[in-house]
Amino acid sequence: MEVEKKLSKLREIIAKLDSVVVAFSGGVDSTLVTKVCYDVLKDNAMAVTARSETYPDLEFKEAQKLAKEIGIKHLVIDTSELAIEGFANNPPERCYFCKTELFGKLKDIAREQGFLNVADGANLDDTKEFRPGLQASKELNVRSPLKEAGLAKGDIREVSKMLNLPNWNKPAYACLSSRFPYGQSITEEKLSMVSEAEKYLRGLGLIQFRVRHHETIARIEVLPEDIQILTTTPVREELTAKFKEIGFTYVTMDLAGYRSGSMNEVLSQNVVSNLQ
Repeated sequence: MEVEKKLSKLREIIAKLDSVVVAFSGGVDSTLVTKVCYDVLKDNAMAVTARSETYPDLEFKEAQKLAKEIGIKHLVIDTSELAIEGFANNPPERCYFCKTELFGKLKDIAREQGFLNVADGANLDDTKEFRPGLQASKELNVRSPLKEAGLAKGDIREVSKMLNLPNWNKPAYACLSSRFPYGQSITEEKLSMVSEAEKYLRGLGLIQFRVRHHETIARIEVLPEDIQILTTTPVREELTAKFKEIGFTYVTMDLAGYRSGSMNEVLSQNVVSNLQ
């Protein structure tokens, strides 16, 4: 009942937008926003997906399929995070640069096509984590309907399941730039290495994982219960050979297992506070 109330509130918030362009990645959060925006506003809602070096083709194809199933008008634009000043140097505020660029483009599209608002998929839990991109959305007056309706990650999955969205249980995903330690430069070659390595792990049937790029070292994060899958022969030997073929010199397993935002563990609380 509580979740139904939050969904009702979400619909009310979106109805008051009148018209909206949604930043749509195909993840669980942005899919729910896109679905409800289309259900409430119909042709006064449009989804926009930005293709870039940090966005794997598999994710893009899933976003295309989802937009088609929802029925919303779907615009695809090409962007390049690596061309954004400061982004490739990978500072802690990297996501701020990216979101400022993206939301700026979406605001232009909204203005050109007569839409009054731009919305993203930020949720209530995002406010409790290190998310420099939230500052960009605030500065550019981007609406976050999920956050405004009080929806946390668990609520979003429950509502998505209720609305029969096919990706309601999709694992959390972040752009490929999140695989690099702050201060380590990001290049197309390195992004390609991470993408290829994670494609291999996906082929093994793993669901939730990350390949962190530490220059010559690949640090693999999987769920604790999946660690034995990769450390048992012959998979261990095949994986090591594959990752070396991709370009890594050393292949390591993080015994702490997968956790979202593990690269933020090195940041001091002062740095986090100053960037939020």
